[in-house]
Amino acid sequence: MTAIEWTTEAKGVGQYADVNGLHLYYETHGQGRPLILLHGGLGSGEMFGPVIPALAAGHHVIAPDLQGHGRTADIDRPIDVRLMADDIGALIRYLGLQQADVMGCSLGGGVAFHTAVKYPELVRRAVVVSANIRRSAIYPEMLAQQGQVSAAAAEFMKETPMYQLYMRLAPRPEDFGRLLDKIGSSMAQDFDFTEDVRRLQVPTLFACADADMFPPSHAVEVFALLDGGQRDGGWMAEGRPKGGHALAILPGLTHYSIFRSPLLAETAISFLSA
Repeated sequence: MTAIEWTTEAKGVGQYADVNGLHLYYETHGQGRPLILLHGGLGSGEMFGPVIPALAAGHHVIAPDLQGHGRTADIDRPIDVRLMADDIGALIRYLGLQQADVMGCSLGGGVAFHTAVKYPELVRRAVVVSANIRRSAIYPEMLAQQGQVSAAAAEFMKETPMYQLYMRLAPRPEDFGRLLDKIGSSMAQDFDFTEDVRRLQVPTLFACADADMFPPSHAVEVFALLDGGQRDGGWMAEGRPKGGHALAILPGLTHYSIFRSPLLAETAISFLSA
């Protein structure tokens, strides 16, 4: 992956919202039903650049930069998907929206998931991409790599798109090491959100790559918690999950390419339009 792959020609209108102590940057694209689009760790809304035009063709896309990422400066608070979900709930209210669809990938997928769990009255539908609900589902070699993420790695990341994006966008570029420390600390924490999955009231699509950071069987496990894959779907779809949930395992993709894939955009649009 090269730096140019994390830039975008899809330029939106940039604004700030003051929520939960954050000066939260967000960009807007297109017109239609609102769709909050949440990027992955060490990225920004620009990560979705190749698919934003497709998503914005029928939606008013709102792409925030999460705490400490992109143009949103960090605050004295851990990086935690549950706290970031509070930020997105506050953003939806700040924008005066009755409801919004929410879609996120990786870190942003976790934020989208918890936004749907905690604020079902604000979320119409959710698309959770490449986000696991148990830390133990991640491949052991990936957990080992995550354990190396800290400020000490900053020097070795200077040729990566994450570093170059941060240097270009961040209000305080010198905070990159601080962000690595926080991300590393966050990834080191054990978690199991199984009971949160069972509490989901919002129709949710769980999507992942067929060569993701965790095995496809984990996505199937999540779908089963939502009453999916338990019976034949039926001629009239009467056997589908009662909550309107869905599963997508997208072929030929990885954790590091799925967020740029036209196939993801097509799959998400189909689910959000249902």
